[in-house]
Amino acid sequence: MAHIESSGKGRSTNVDLNLVPFIDLMSVLITFLLISAVWTQVSMIQLGASFASPQVASQSQYQAPLLEDLILKLDVVASGYTLQVGAETKPIPKKNSEYDSVTLVAELAKIKKAHPDKAGIKIAISDDILYEHVITVMDAGLKSGFSPELLTGGPN
Repeated sequence: MAHIESSGKGRSTNVDLNLVPFIDLMSVLITFLLISAVWTQVSMIQLGASFASPQVASQSQYQAPLLEDLILKLDVVASGYTLQVGAETKPIPKKNSEYDSVTLVAELAKIKKAHPDKAGIKIAISDDILYEHVITVMDAGLKSGFSPELLTGGPN
C-alpha cells in the first residue's frame, strides 16, 4: 500500500492509497491490448501492390486481373461435392458413403491445366460438415495448385 504524509499547517494528513484496484485495471487493459493486437493482424485485408505503390503514368488505366470473371466454386454438402466452373456445374457424389477426394483432386487438376492463370478456388461448406472434411477439401485445392478461400454462409 502507498502511504502519503503531508506536514503542512493544520492537522497532519495520513492517507493510505489502495493500489489493488488500479493494478487490477491495468492487468485487464494489458491483457485486452495483447489479445486484440493479435486479432487485428489476422483480420487485415491483403491489398495488391497497385494500392500501396505510386502510380506510374503508364498505369493510369485500370487493367482487370486475368480470369477474374471465371467462377471457380466448390460446394461441400452432405451428398458430396458440387464443382462450378463458369456456367458449368459438375456434381461429385460420395462413393460408399465417403467423400470422393481422389476424383476431386483429378477434376481440380484438369481445371488448373485448362486455366493455369486462375489462382484461387472459393469453397462453400454446409454447416453440418465435419472439420476433417473441410481440411480434406482445402488440401485437395492446395494439391491442385489453387489457394482455397472459404466462403461464409454455406452453399446456396
